[in-house]
Amino acid sequence: MSEFSLIARYFTRPTPSAVLGVGDDAALLRVAPGMELAVSTDMLVSGTHFFPDAEPFLLGHKTLAVNLSDLAAMGAVPRWATLALSLPGEDEAWLRAFSSGFFALAESHGVELIGGDTTRGPLNLSVTIMGEVPSGTALRRDGAKPCDDIWVSGALGDAALALAHLQGRVTLDAAQFAACAPALHQPQPRLALGQALRGLASAAIDISDGLLADLGHILERSQVGAEIEFAALPSSAVLRSLPTRDGEAAGSLVASLTPAPSPGGSGELRARCILAGGDDYELCFTAPQARRAEVEQLAQRLTLPLSRIGVIKSAPGCVVCAAEGGEIRLEASGYDHFA
Repeated sequence: MSEFSLIARYFTRPTPSAVLGVGDDAALLRVAPGMELAVSTDMLVSGTHFFPDAEPFLLGHKTLAVNLSDLAAMGAVPRWATLALSLPGEDEAWLRAFSSGFFALAESHGVELIGGDTTRGPLNLSVTIMGEVPSGTALRRDGAKPCDDIWVSGALGDAALALAHLQGRVTLDAAQFAACAPALHQPQPRLALGQALRGLASAAIDISDGLLADLGHILERSQVGAEIEFAALPSSAVLRSLPTRDGEAAGSLVASLTPAPSPGGSGELRARCILAGGDDYELCFTAPQARRAEVEQLAQRLTLPLSRIGVIKSAPGCVVCAAEGGEIRLEASGYDHFA
């Protein structure tokens, strides 16, 4: 099968909202009047972002989901995507499953695949996502103000826990793994939340590298600090139920999250998953305290838990307050490709 036959068979679909889609040297798009174009690119590399034997349908979903999460953090409505694939060989069963997972999520959010590229090489997947947002309303990282509330959506830590299990660094039973694996393999981009936060949130970001790392980007861009209450951080029943004892279990997971681990006391397993695990793809956002009731009403309307986890401070830095007093300190705040 040639490169062009591969594209035609697995990655060509109608693109009614594009002036010109797949099949030419470039796509042609027309942005609606009064809208701005939001654009983001993410690359997933085999062995770095996913296991080489990852189930292709789920991988197709996640390849697009991580990009949609970026648009959610901007409050944008997704419209178009391009997909670049580096493939080690021609595997029609893999391509069929991967494209099915990709397009299932794309169609559920009205995304049209309008172009891309394929080449032979190590398995790499790169998507550029494009969306529209009303002019001047995009959510940004630089708007947090002292005394703003800090919020997160959903629950944190399950993806990191599932990854640690797959790496053999912690052992979950079948029911526990089945409960947390979807967070790793099929994250759900919070697009409806991001769009609803336009005009309400003062700053926003999606959590891909870990809560502390990504919140840190808001703090840096907004030139503020934060105080987080660890007891307020939302986590699943699986993570809360784990026996986080001293020694091997906690220390094993720490090894997967930081380059120079030192086993900690009970509770460190949960703390590292929630604060620095990454791959959550939930939204972290700030909003004025005066609008707290509006955020709570939004949670009810979207049937999505939104947890108030702390407050923005004027002094730089981020302090995580333990329930029993004192601070929680981690050697690493999240994932860094070059650390």
